[in-house]
Amino acid sequence: MGIRIVQVDAFTQTPFAGNPAAVCVLPEPRPDEWLRDVAREMNLSETAFLTPLADGYGLRWLTPEVEVDLCGHATIASAHVLWEDGHLPEGCQARFHTRSGLLLADRRGDWIELDFPAKGCSDAAPPEGMLKALGVEHVAHVGKNAWDYLVEVDSEETLRKLSPDHSTLRRIPVRGIVVTARSSSKEFDFVSRFFAPGSGIDEDPVTGSAHTALGPYWAPKLGKTEFTAYQASARGGVVKVRLTGDRVILGGQAVTVMTGELLA
Repeated sequence: MGIRIVQVDAFTQTPFAGNPAAVCVLPEPRPDEWLRDVAREMNLSETAFLTPLADGYGLRWLTPEVEVDLCGHATIASAHVLWEDGHLPEGCQARFHTRSGLLLADRRGDWIELDFPAKGCSDAAPPEGMLKALGVEHVAHVGKNAWDYLVEVDSEETLRKLSPDHSTLRRIPVRGIVVTARSSSKEFDFVSRFFAPGSGIDEDPVTGSAHTALGPYWAPKLGKTEFTAYQASARGGVVKVRLTGDRVILGGQAVTVMTGELLA
């Protein structure tokens, strides 16, 4: 008998937008090599693997190249699958044990909320060649946390026009580079894009975990702790962000677009 695998578009309510993730709920742990093979076969920015535990699920996230410490959209997708496929009752909180500790997910109407640790950035000098590779000459700020660089540019127009040199960015030893700007639309507070060629993803469509840095970054600039953000990739997606102490609550929607069965 095969293992069910589900493809979900996260941070969107519209199929073929947002960020796609594959979700595989396993009856028991499988070898790391098998997980890597499945992630490469799915060839999405993330494939999530869940295994049942006494008080929740073990959750691991793999790109086609590496295993990552934190992923927002594949966690939204995982919670969505647990409820939609009947692994958890509709009103039951999803609890995930991960490399970033215990993560919680709750359903709020059509939205799923994730409770993630805040990952604020400290001021940092950009590595040689990074800004040139991004295609920007003047920036408002450069910061860095344990995973990523964060770069603020002067406008949403500048951000949307970026066409980075991914081969150069691939040599920078970080998970990715978050580029952000104030939104030119009243609908959103800020916008962003996320480039991670070093992790096997030239541009991630919607990056929930990046907003654990973006929320704390924009809070003092905008004088608020709740935001509606837009990640301006080709697919695009909406992320709600709420700061609470040293945690960031991320809100997103999700829709199933494909189901299948792994036979190997």
